Amino acid sequence: MARLYGFLFLVQIVLAVCALISCLSAEDGEIRVLPRIVWVLIILFFPLVGSIAWFAAGRESGARRSRTAWPLGNGFSEQDRPRPVAPDDDPAFLSSLADRNRRDDQERLRRWEEDLRRREEDLRRQENDRDRPEV
Repeated sequence: MARLYGFLFLVQIVLAVCALISCLSAEDGEIRVLPRIVWVLIILFFPLVGSIAWFAAGRESGARRSRTAWPLGNGFSEQDRPRPVAPDDDPAFLSSLADRNRRDDQERLRRWEEDLRRREEDLRRQENDRDRPEV
């Protein structure tokens, strides 16, 4: 019998905590009958009856509540809220990487060509110097 009382006490505490969280997180327009502070006091002083009363009469029922998940300050619902895009999924970022890689490749190729021309000219000069008769 003591276990049953312990279990019922635990259920009462869990119900009171859920009711407090629900009451404190409810928007002002969703609270009915009494002000929020009165509901909190009722739930704290009469946990079982206060919790049941809060869920039965203190808040608007699910049918009357708006369908948005959690209203945000910018007016978007949770599903419609713009979210940051990871760099791997952002097409603009990926195209900027491709452009940057292309520019880097072109610059590297230009430097290699200049270096190759310079070396070829150096080799030609060395050949011309060897081919000239010494006086």
